[in-house]
Amino acid sequence: MSEKPKKIGLVALTALIISSSIGSGIFAIPTDMASAAAPGAALIAWLIAGLGVLALCLSIVNIGRKKPELSGIVSYAEDGFGPFSGFISGWGYWLSAWLGNVAFATMMMKTLGRFFPIFGEGNNIVSITVASVILWCMYYIVNRGVEGAASLNTIITLCKLVPLALYIVLAILFFDFDTFMNNFWGTASGGFEFGKIMEQVQNSMMVIMWVFVGVEGAAMMSDRAQSKSIIGKSTVLGLLGLLVIYVSASILPYGIMTQEQVAALHSPAMGYVLVDKVGNWFPVLVNIALIISIFGSWLSWTMLPAETTLVMANRHLLPQKFGELNAAGAPTFSLVFMTGLTQIFMFTLLFTNQAYQFAYSLCTAAIFVSWLYVTLYQTKLSFKLGELPQTLVGLVGSIFYLWAIWASGIDYFLLCLIVYLLGIILYRQARKEKGITETFSAKEKVLLVLIVAGAVIALFRLFTGQISI
Repeated sequence: MSEKPKKIGLVALTALIISSSIGSGIFAIPTDMASAAAPGAALIAWLIAGLGVLALCLSIVNIGRKKPELSGIVSYAEDGFGPFSGFISGWGYWLSAWLGNVAFATMMMKTLGRFFPIFGEGNNIVSITVASVILWCMYYIVNRGVEGAASLNTIITLCKLVPLALYIVLAILFFDFDTFMNNFWGTASGGFEFGKIMEQVQNSMMVIMWVFVGVEGAAMMSDRAQSKSIIGKSTVLGLLGLLVIYVSASILPYGIMTQEQVAALHSPAMGYVLVDKVGNWFPVLVNIALIISIFGSWLSWTMLPAETTLVMANRHLLPQKFGELNAAGAPTFSLVFMTGLTQIFMFTLLFTNQAYQFAYSLCTAAIFVSWLYVTLYQTKLSFKLGELPQTLVGLVGSIFYLWAIWASGIDYFLLCLIVYLLGIILYRQARKEKGITETFSAKEKVLLVLIVAGAVIALFRLFTGQISI
């Protein structure tokens, strides 16, 4: 008699959220934020983004309570807006997750290049070869059992949080308020200029939202959770922990160096913020922590896309092949499909000088679609139930994510639509397997036309050089 697969508990789910979100972005966030915004504008950006992500998390918690029978954000979109919307949400999430792995691979190799110059900037042949080996090792680990991989991920999360905590404590000790207040708003006059400040806020939005990707991880793993009740708890706990860590990591450097100095730091910037204060050992520690951190996030984001396609197959949004489980309860075909596509995309990094930024920008743009569907469903469900406060939560989130798609760069969003063309073919196959002859309803055909049109525009702009990678 085979044992039942172990379920994932509160600690492991919270660790999954933190580990999924804290990857490579946090180690570069001092420089990325300083390049985009002065301290005052950065704080406003964090407030706006924090409210947007809070609306997402509160929506996940509320929907989980009202609709406990639903499994993850894919089912939210399907229940609220139909099967094709469920596919759109799930495909966007799946696309985001494995594109995130490409970003992790690039940054890991670039970090190894600090110790071994042969890896260069993380996008040469040697880097891609080693990253490919790690990629298939991740496949092997997750294919042996998702729950076991989640337990390993909890240990990795603890290992990478210790250096981050040390960085925050040291940054607080060396923080100088006068340095922090120097050109606080980053304007020519030195005063509050709304237009200039909002421009800085917009420029920093992609950086901020990239580090939040993964905060919905507990909802995506809901079928493997010990109970539905811990999904909301782990989501809120994960968000609170992330906000403390991220705001500290990005804002404290403004009190140690000027904005220009922080913006000019080597990568990973976190290691070099304190090098003059504590010595050259600190960048070494941060580089090691970065490698561990990326490994943990890479592991998390190997679990999440495979789980997404499994859920979609079970809901007849993808062919049933994606829902087949091996003896360890892992969706082998989904893992192979996702790992193979990741492998192919890795080779495209040979042709871009901004490999890491390109990969994480695509990743973030793709997940905005899934997050938008969550808040739209929250709005629709709460309005139907006559719950005004919850309706407002959904409206705030929906407005924020519509704005974020535009503010973070519409070209990245359009590029993601190209991959939707492949997904639509698989979606049609899945509906035929279920015996549905009319694949799209009238409203869904409008969405289909918009997606195809967006993909065509992206291809045209790409081949004519209007979009550069």
